[in-house]
Amino acid sequence: MVYTVGEMAKLLGVTASTLRYYDKEGLLPFVERSSGGIRMFRESDIEWLRVIGCMKKAGMSIKDIRQYIELALKGDDTIELRLMMFQHQKQVLQQKLEEMQHTMDMVEYKCWYYETAKAAGTVEVPQNMDEADVPQRFRDIRRELRDTETE
Repeated sequence: MVYTVGEMAKLLGVTASTLRYYDKEGLLPFVERSSGGIRMFRESDIEWLRVIGCMKKAGMSIKDIRQYIELALKGDDTIELRLMMFQHQKQVLQQKLEEMQHTMDMVEYKCWYYETAKAAGTVEVPQNMDEADVPQRFRDIRRELRDTETE
């Protein structure tokens, strides 16, 4: 089956302009064109496009995605290089996940802080609370905030 840009975009949950941009940036060398220059997406292109979307969401640059596609099209001689690209991106994502988890911990602490203050009618209660009375999961964040505040 052959899909138009609009049909493929809808199938993937992206805009047609996204697919046109990918093509303009050299990310779709595998997509055939009609004699009139119309892009003709095939079922086999879906996996490529989903991988491109995943790589983009993973924070890879257009340049790196283009390099990956070029390597993939060269065949098995580039397996190790492609593996290294994904291993590197995995490390980048792991670091981002850890940063996001820390941010979530901070936000959860501040929610607890203000819920406690609201219930007491003042921020003095959570602010002056003994560490032993602070829920265990918030103690490290509280210490981190206080260490920062005193500098």
